[in-house]
Amino acid sequence: MNIIPNATVDAVIQQLLEQHETADAELAGRGVNQVASLWRLDDGNTEAFMQFCLDHYIADAGERKELFNTLSRNYEYIWGHLNQLSLELTKPLHLDWGPIKPVDILFGSYAPGAHLAEDFFTNKIAFLTILNFPFFSLDEKNELGKNWSRLEWAYARMGDIFTSRVPADINQNISRVSTDADNYVSEYNIIMGQLVNDEGEHLFPDNLRLITHWGLRDELKANYDGTEQGLEKQQMIYRIMQRIIDQSIPEKVINNPDVEWNPFTNMVFSQGSEVSFNPEPNIRYEHLLNNFHARKEADAYSPNYPSYIERAFQQGLELSMDEVEELFIDLVSSPVMKDVGKLIAQRLGRELEPFDIWYDGFKARSAIPEEELTRITRERYPNAEALEKDIPNLLVKLGYNRNRAEEIASKIVVEGSRGAGHAWGAQMRSQYSHLRTRIATDGMTYNGFNIAAHELGHNVEQTISLHDVEYFMLNGVPNTAFTEALAFIFQVRDLKLLGIDVDDPMGEHLNVLDILWGTYEIMGVSLVDMAVWRWMYDNPDAPAEALKNETIRIATDIWNKYYAPVFGVKDAPILAVYSHMISYPLYLSAYPLGHLIEFQIEQQMRDKNMADEIDRIFSLGNLTPRQWMHEAVGEPISNTPLLEAGAKAVQVFSQ
Repeated sequence: MNIIPNATVDAVIQQLLEQHETADAELAGRGVNQVASLWRLDDGNTEAFMQFCLDHYIADAGERKELFNTLSRNYEYIWGHLNQLSLELTKPLHLDWGPIKPVDILFGSYAPGAHLAEDFFTNKIAFLTILNFPFFSLDEKNELGKNWSRLEWAYARMGDIFTSRVPADINQNISRVSTDADNYVSEYNIIMGQLVNDEGEHLFPDNLRLITHWGLRDELKANYDGTEQGLEKQQMIYRIMQRIIDQSIPEKVINNPDVEWNPFTNMVFSQGSEVSFNPEPNIRYEHLLNNFHARKEADAYSPNYPSYIERAFQQGLELSMDEVEELFIDLVSSPVMKDVGKLIAQRLGRELEPFDIWYDGFKARSAIPEEELTRITRERYPNAEALEKDIPNLLVKLGYNRNRAEEIASKIVVEGSRGAGHAWGAQMRSQYSHLRTRIATDGMTYNGFNIAAHELGHNVEQTISLHDVEYFMLNGVPNTAFTEALAFIFQVRDLKLLGIDVDDPMGEHLNVLDILWGTYEIMGVSLVDMAVWRWMYDNPDAPAEALKNETIRIATDIWNKYYAPVFGVKDAPILAVYSHMISYPLYLSAYPLGHLIEFQIEQQMRDKNMADEIDRIFSLGNLTPRQWMHEAVGEPISNTPLLEAGAKAVQVFSQ
């Protein structure tokens, strides 16, 4: 609630315009109104508000630019060092350093920047920023930004810094809850060598330990290459996923190498004898609820984005949930998907099963046994240092000249990940981006390298969009979908990065179908994620059991609407398995958007030097998605190019 009367705001604006003949009336009014909206009693009385605005408003363009430069320098320094603190404190949780200790969790959940905004409102730096660099809504940015200079865009991005006033204890709690959920996921492994089928057979190697969901999904994908008992392995993994979703999984089989488990019968054995167990007690959904409640506490302090859904979409993605949902439904309901499904069933020689949502047979590597690819990667990358040293060579293979490749690589550090892998970007130009992927003691598996190729794409984006933009305030990309797009572009070239040429005349069509099917899959998962968050907002007091049941219902409903017509199988809950739902709230939409953007960028790069285009496109920096796409590829985010190319590819394979 505003404590500054409208009459006072109007009087301040009038005085400013009288004092400064060169003042921009619209900007001055915007700045004063926004300061008033966040001013609290602790900040001073009405007279203090008036005096602050009169003393600190800057009308002269040169002086405003000087203030902008000072704020930019200081924000880079502060954010960069806070980012470095978080990076260091979470290393025991994120890197493969052995068992996690309670003290590691305490430090890892600490948010060094939790009090920053509160401090900057207290010392008035936040108000100084707001007054001179006010906030523009997404609609305003999209409309006015068409004619903005790069400096005006940078000014607008500075206006995005202080749009809410969330208390530090709420920010700290969000960090703690997020770390707890992330740690839960990072330590959630299935010991595959301890799984048995109804005949008591072990289908998987003794030393195979897979994180859920990423590792399970990737192992399922790997069994499309004709591996012995491949279909049975896939069916077993699918049953594990179902039990994770409905929480019927025995708690004692999670990350435990001392018991055997039959996922089909859900029987647990120790030293050959069946033992009793307790199912996992809805912990998965408790973490999801904790994330919801922690973020919902910030709603009352966020006047521009009064729900986490709006902060995730309108503020984070700079796209509304409704338009994202509409885009996704348009693709998953396209008749093209039925044609692709028929083609997959034909290639498999059987009817589709729900886990074929992860069909991996369109990739060029499908003809190369994964064991052979892993032999190559283990020999080449016995440790993280070997991969880090090889990054310049990998970039040269993608079209970079040697000097540019070494320049980018010099800003990237490789580390062995405890979880599936991720990229941690720098937030100041003197720091490094970090590439994390799983590296076993006997070297990197092919799957680890495939993830590393994905994360390298993130690191390259992070480096270009930090170092090659004119203004620090324009660093980054419009949203996470855009960094995912470059990560996908790198990942799909993993064989090229290994020096393996796959000469397939149908390669281009296969790649289109691979992207389309992957987009179809992840859009369904994203639709579940969005619907679950809507339900939690409609039912904020629901317990974990109710959330579990509703998540399963939502996932099944979306499957029946958009996937059962393609698969011929109803009532599959598989779209609810993604761990992102638990530890990365409302992040999933970035992936399908990233696939669409990836495809449009690939078309833009056709017949051009890939490295030059990557440098040009990702040095655009942090514009809105609409403006970025216009400058990068000349069209908005769209399903049409991918669906048209998919229909053409199906036609080619059907001839």
